[in-house]
Amino acid sequence: MDIGEKLRQLRQVRGLTQEEMADRCELSKGFISQVERNLASPSIATLTDMLECLGVTLADFFAEKGSEKTVFAPQDMFVKEDTETLRGSITWLVPDAQKNDMEPILVELGEGGESYDMPPGEGEEFGYVLSGSIWLVLGEQKTRLKTGCSFCLHPRQSHRLVNAGKSKARVLWVSTPPSF
Repeated sequence: MDIGEKLRQLRQVRGLTQEEMADRCELSKGFISQVERNLASPSIATLTDMLECLGVTLADFFAEKGSEKTVFAPQDMFVKEDTETLRGSITWLVPDAQKNDMEPILVELGEGGESYDMPPGEGEEFGYVLSGSIWLVLGEQKTRLKTGCSFCLHPRQSHRLVNAGKSKARVLWVSTPPSF
């Protein structure tokens, strides 16, 4: 790992000059420059101070992050069939999305199917009806959405989706933070 280069990149991403970084860390601009060019090595205490000024922990700085997968094929996705409540399925479109800020799923509701009741939450939820017709139930209020309609919630009350038609309904549902 090139510590100096990684520090330089973090500093630049945060929009700091070497002088601003030095002022924040109570170090000299020359020392910052030397560290970034790998001509000087900071002590662990000094490196920790530098990283704190950049808003990064020592553990995160040294964590090796492999190349993050950005494209997912059907075989990467997890499908949960539910013949009782949904009368359809839930497909997690991004594996391990619980570690991300958002979680996209594909909900398929068969005739008479409904999603599980979702409790109020701190985040946001977005849905887009890909096919069919659904009821968006917010507490006691029901709103019908047809193919091509979408919804955006800051859920302050329990909510769920109910298939409003006789054919399968498919909804792309995105939650932040992950809640499914």
